[in-house]
Amino acid sequence: MAMTADGKIATVDRAVASFSSRRDQEHLYELRATADAVMCGARTVNLNQISLGAGGAKYRRLRRKRGLAEYPLRVVVTGFGSLRPQAHLFTRRFSPIVVLTTERAGSRRLRALQAVADEVKVCGEEEIDFRSALAWLREKWGVRRLLCEGGGELNGALLAAGLVDELHLTLCPVIFGGRDAPTIADGPGVARLADAAQFRLQLQRRTGNEMFLVFARG
Repeated sequence: MAMTADGKIATVDRAVASFSSRRDQEHLYELRATADAVMCGARTVNLNQISLGAGGAKYRRLRRKRGLAEYPLRVVVTGFGSLRPQAHLFTRRFSPIVVLTTERAGSRRLRALQAVADEVKVCGEEEIDFRSALAWLREKWGVRRLLCEGGGELNGALLAAGLVDELHLTLCPVIFGGRDAPTIADGPGVARLADAAQFRLQLQRRTGNEMFLVFARG
């Protein structure tokens, strides 16, 4: 995740969500080149023309060198089934697209998503059971390393479930402000420090005016 100096990942109206440097974009593709699958939330897909691809021939070569498929599996999470079948993601067919959702999506939305995705997996009644969903991704699709690229609600759910092993965070010299602007971990959060997800700093590096930080689960 890239975040502003005040902890935001987009402006309050989500009109601006890309603010990091070219080096940070390269870092994103470098991370994708290590993962079996890339995951993000439905809002990210609905609002942006993204494909969750490998990022060019250079990174595809890196993937092959590491024994990975040329392109990562693409996973989209949508609790209500609000993912748009017309989203740009579905126009790019270079690797399978898996949708994780719940029974709240309803039969009509499920059918619409099944028409454009390679597989739609219902992973709970009201909320997605991420622990079982990730176990299914490993068993069915061979996913051992999963890169999650947000947004904040999805990150928050994974953190709450204790499923985040590593956090790559780029700190950018920008301030958005706004009490309702999204952060890297939205959702209900925790009320006590004892319940917070604990990490330890593994690596820090400055490039230009940005700080690249890597945290491992504590």
